[in-house]
Parts: sequence; C-alpha cells; structure tokens
Amino acid sequence: MELQLALDLVNIPEAKKLVKEVEDYIDIVEIGTPVVINEGLKAVKEIKQEFPSLKVLADLKIMDAAGYEVMKASEAGADIITILGAAEDMSIKGAVDEAKKQGKKILVDMIGIKDIEGRAKELDAMGVDYICVHTGYDLQAVGQNSFEDLKKIKSVVKNAKTAVAGGIKLETLPEVVKAKPDLVIVGGGITGKEDKQATAAQMQKMIRQG
Repeated sequence: MELQLALDLVNIPEAKKLVKEVEDYIDIVEIGTPVVINEGLKAVKEIKQEFPSLKVLADLKIMDAAGYEVMKASEAGADIITILGAAEDMSIKGAVDEAKKQGKKILVDMIGIKDIEGRAKELDAMGVDYICVHTGYDLQAVGQNSFEDLKKIKSVVKNAKTAVAGGIKLETLPEVVKAKPDLVIVGGGITGKEDKQATAAQMQKMIRQG
C-alpha cells in the first residue's frame, strides 16, 4: 500500500515547500488538476526535478486526445497520468498504449461512473494500471464515501491495482486501510494540518502496518 499526497490549491513554490515537509513519508506526489490548470505541466517538471526519488502523478483527468496528452505529461516527468473512466474506450486504449511506450502508468479516475463494477471490468481488460474510486469535492460535501465502490472494484479486477481518493483523513484512515487499496490518496487530510509532517508520518505508519 502506498501513500499519495494530492496537491490541489497551491502554486509551484508552495507545492515544493509542502513536499519538502513530508517527502520522507509519502510515495507519490500528485500534481492536482487545479495546479495543472493554473501552472501547466511545468509544475510536474519542477516537482520531479526537485524530488527525483518520489513518483509524480499528473492528474490530467484526460477525456480526449489521450495519446498526445500522456506523451506530453511523460515528457514533463510524470510517472503516472490520470484519465477519466467516462472517456471513450478508444481514448483509454490510446492512453495505455502511449504510457507503455513511455514506461509510465495510467490511473483511471472513476468519478461520475454509475456502473462501477461493469466499467472496472472493461478497464481491467484494457490494461490500465490503477482504477481509482473517487468521491469528488462536491459529493464529499453531502457525506458520500468510496468504500463500497472500492469493494466492488476489488471483486472484479484481475490485474489493475486499486486506489481510493476523496476526503481521507487520519480519523477515517483505519477504515480505508481495512479495505486494502494499493494506493491511498490524501489531500487536505495532510495539507490542511498544522503539523503536516507528523500527520503524514502517522498515516504512512498505519498504511505500512495495514
């Protein structure tokens, strides 16, 4: 099980400062969609250059022109790139093919997908690396979580790893760990804390023990 830090509402200098605080306790840094929109793939490039030992995920949430966008993110140094589960099969296959060519990984974000099980089965057959259940900001506000969806995905996938994102904090982490995803994605649960380092350290410990 790995821990991914999601950076969403920061500029590049703030991102570097945050990662520096917790780099010993995380496995992957996610350059969130808002950061990519505000700063471009330069954010991916600079974080990868500054923290070469960490994996960097570019949360592009690709919907179209997948091969090209995966290529560009790879050139910037991304190790993992995200595409939406709602994208056309053709786009997902294009993303997977390009990622394989570049030696990178594809994470599919299941945000907004209704038939979680059916789509997960299809995605698994297309050769994606990770399938991520994601309770988006707007749904977290009404108290939704991802555990049921994670169980459904785990029950049908044969090759893809599973990831879980959306509103995870120290208090809810034990429940997440129990569900045994391969990747736990935390944003505000670390970045919103006074002592980010201590929080990340404790989360990493719980994940390792899980």
